[in-house]
Amino acid sequence: MITGFLVGILVISTGGGGAAIYLGLLTSVFNLAPAVAAATSLATAFPSLIVGAYGHYRTGQIHFKVGNQMLIAAVPATIVGALLAPYIPTTIYTWIVAIILTALGIQILYKRFFIRQNKPAQHQSIQAVLYGILSGLMVGIAGLSGGGPIIAGLLVLGLDMIPAAATSSYVLVGNTFVGLLFHLSAHSIDWSIGISLMIGAMLGAFCAPRLLAHIDPKKLNTYVKPFMGVLLVFMGLKMLL
Repeated sequence: MITGFLVGILVISTGGGGAAIYLGLLTSVFNLAPAVAAATSLATAFPSLIVGAYGHYRTGQIHFKVGNQMLIAAVPATIVGALLAPYIPTTIYTWIVAIILTALGIQILYKRFFIRQNKPAQHQSIQAVLYGILSGLMVGIAGLSGGGPIIAGLLVLGLDMIPAAATSSYVLVGNTFVGLLFHLSAHSIDWSIGISLMIGAMLGAFCAPRLLAHIDPKKLNTYVKPFMGVLLVFMGLKMLL
């Protein structure tokens, strides 16, 4: 439960869904089979995303226009990814996602350190749709929550860290729900492990928006944006090693 609480605070504060972290814990620490771990990770992440997104909604930080653009693109991509998952080689999928995450991380770092003014990106709607599609494919194929492309995309599109985290949580509620339905129909959930993680994650998600409300947004952007960029590059490179 403590582990779930810490993960819940982390992922809602940074705009991730947490399924990737839960997936790693369930496979490496609890030794669950990958298919069962994927379904369990989505089931664990989903309730905390609802709690976190509602908390962000109460603070007025969600940007619904760009969020809906991503969500509308992500849901069909999730369905397509789930249907195509048995036929896509894992190696190819891993390379594609790794390259994209690395490129997004580099772009965030470039905008943070080399571009003084944080102007909204051009062709925002098209970019938002592309990030949504990538997120949906990650959910449908691998059982991840797809938070990496969403939060990275929102930062690249010009949102500050807090509204980006809030909007990402909103998008991931719908995306994770669709992915959970498909993975639930194909694989069982280990509730003995998932329930305790789920409760802890919901408590962490409940606290996260309230903690962010007391943090200086300028300081958060100064430190967390570069951290997110480095983290995405690290995640992308690690997938290739």
